[in-house]
Amino acid sequence: MPRIRGASLDEHHEMVWADLAEATRQLLLERDYDSITMGHIAARAGLARNTLYNYARDKTALVLALTRRAGRPAIQRVATIAARPACPAADRLLEIIDVVLEASADPALHLMFRPGSGRPVTDVPEGADNPFHAIVLKVEDVVRDGIARGEFRDVGDVPLAVELLSGVMRAGTERVGRDPAALPATVRTAREIVLASLALRPRDVGVVESADALGH
Repeated sequence: MPRIRGASLDEHHEMVWADLAEATRQLLLERDYDSITMGHIAARAGLARNTLYNYARDKTALVLALTRRAGRPAIQRVATIAARPACPAADRLLEIIDVVLEASADPALHLMFRPGSGRPVTDVPEGADNPFHAIVLKVEDVVRDGIARGEFRDVGDVPLAVELLSGVMRAGTERVGRDPAALPATVRTAREIVLASLALRPRDVGVVESADALGH
């Protein structure tokens, strides 16, 4: 039976995952993703290759699993921000933008991208299998709340609008991944673009004011 590191099995697994993340990060800095094998990762992490397959069935699954684990703190922070109904929707959305882009500066999340290029090392799944799908759902909730409160214009198809805005955020995360020093400027521009796309237009303001007048 393999020797267990740490005080418990859970602690042992956490230590192994940390080793796998560091081993994968180092290998990506040394060689092209396509040339890296599970054997390379196992050897760098100090694991038997058969043991590595207990953590992931293949290289793609391993990278996605590592990314999900690295993204958990950001997902939890976004969920907390989204669940503050007393806070204006726009303020919550701005905080979420900050959290997501700050998280993209974390080296652990750079495993998703080829060093220096900002391009994914592997195809990122869509929908519920995407490592950050939970964040998308929370953003949709905040946008819907903003529309209901009259803070945002009615964009019609909220999932589509958020999907399009996700393209802005994806470009921002890739830029920060390439150059962490670009974080402040990227946050500022992402905030401007996202809020501008949801802002009430002059005719929308008139509709809201008319509705309020009728309500009185």
